[in-house]
Amino acid sequence: MKLASDFELQLAGYGLTTAHILYRLPDFESLLQTYVWQDYDLAPDFPEMHKFLDFWKEKLDGPLHSVRYAHRRLIGPNEWRQVSGEFTIH
Repeated sequence: MKLASDFELQLAGYGLTTAHILYRLPDFESLLQTYVWQDYDLAPDFPEMHKFLDFWKEKLDGPLHSVRYAHRRLIGPNEWRQVSGEFTIH
């Protein structure tokens, strides 16, 4: 399986997703800890973020309190075009 580059993912419609996760410490449930996760993901279903959160629930001890996320497409197929030209300065 070939891994796509970040640029190829962006052309395929992926955008940068950032999740701010608050979770409770296992031994001190009155304390909240923060974790920031960031990866390329597809809106509106966010399969990569859900995969990470499922991993968190299954494998890690700190129960989730809340998740806030932001998503931004950085580039789309219609925003990129090949340019065949060159400017020479000096």
